[in-house]
Amino acid sequence: MNVNESLTLLLCSQTLSSDLLNIAQKVASSQRIREEDAVVLYEKAELGYLGVLANFIREKKNGNYVYFNRNFHIEPTNLCVFTCKFCSYSRLLKQAGDGWVLSKEQMLDIVKSYEDKPVTEVHVVGGVHPKLTLEFFIDIFQSIQKIRPDLHIKAFTAVEYEYMFRKAKVTISEGMKMLIDAGLKSIPGGGAEIFDETVRAEICGDKCTAEQWLEIHETAHNLGLKSNATILYGHIESFRHRVNHMERLRQLQDKTRGFNTFIPLKFRNGHNQMSQVKEVSTVEDLRNYAISRIYLDNFDHIKAYWPMIGRATAQLTLNFGVDDIDGTIDDTTKIYSMAGAEEQNPSLSTQELVHLIKQVGRHPIERDTLYNILQDYNDFEF
Repeated sequence: MNVNESLTLLLCSQTLSSDLLNIAQKVASSQRIREEDAVVLYEKAELGYLGVLANFIREKKNGNYVYFNRNFHIEPTNLCVFTCKFCSYSRLLKQAGDGWVLSKEQMLDIVKSYEDKPVTEVHVVGGVHPKLTLEFFIDIFQSIQKIRPDLHIKAFTAVEYEYMFRKAKVTISEGMKMLIDAGLKSIPGGGAEIFDETVRAEICGDKCTAEQWLEIHETAHNLGLKSNATILYGHIESFRHRVNHMERLRQLQDKTRGFNTFIPLKFRNGHNQMSQVKEVSTVEDLRNYAISRIYLDNFDHIKAYWPMIGRATAQLTLNFGVDDIDGTIDDTTKIYSMAGAEEQNPSLSTQELVHLIKQVGRHPIERDTLYNILQDYNDFEF
């Protein structure tokens, strides 16, 4: 049964409540759902219903394609001036026992190790360290460009930018322009966490505000940079907090069209100050992906970050609105493995990623960071 037939059956159902039927009719006619509709979905909708709606939208936007890219991470440091309660990755400067700070040479050695490999993106993100300045990273980016001029540099969360620019005494626009000139091509979506001010104050009150996060991304978009957007879900937030978070992103996307993708990030309770908070189930993960796809009608892509949720769950998400599962990673990130994520050694070869996608009947496509198609792997023989 195809997605159109599934949606037709859903619309003919005699068991749906009037509000759920109304939402399904909106989706079928490509109408935008409201914040209250999304709350209804969280509170009342069953997983199968959400899957039908999300899959309908997903295939309308991206067909049967599932995107991935070949990337690696550089994490300059896990020492950080901020004390986010949910973070298992960072260490305070005064508690640096198992912390690290990479030198310029060490970072460039990582890049050089990929010189003969067909990676297309380097993702630079880590803790906020006062000695790793704007000027330092301008130099790093310029050096990366000399080594691999074809490599797309995606770097730094809004949290890192806010601190870096404030310390350098430059405006957001000035700082962004300096980094763009040095080689910055796009920015990731981390640091958004949850936009609600009360929840944000409880879990990460000492770092950039929701307004600052949104301003930094808007400024980047206006300067021609694409960015990603995230949410940290499954901790102390409510369904309404999740919806309000997505609404603020949807409004900014209406204004700039600068977001590439939305990435729901699951809270993991290992080795952090919120270890007493129980993690949500896989079913709730799938519901959250599906509702994200339904609500964010102006986002072209929804990504499941497989190192966080595991390969099996990532496969399941491909029938709940997700059309991207990130990249090969190559065991170069510790941000989620240190919090108890499913993948403790997050590395997949291109062949493994393609097989993972094909196992669930999807069409694997290698993309670059900006979703240009590089290779169709549907009929590719390894």
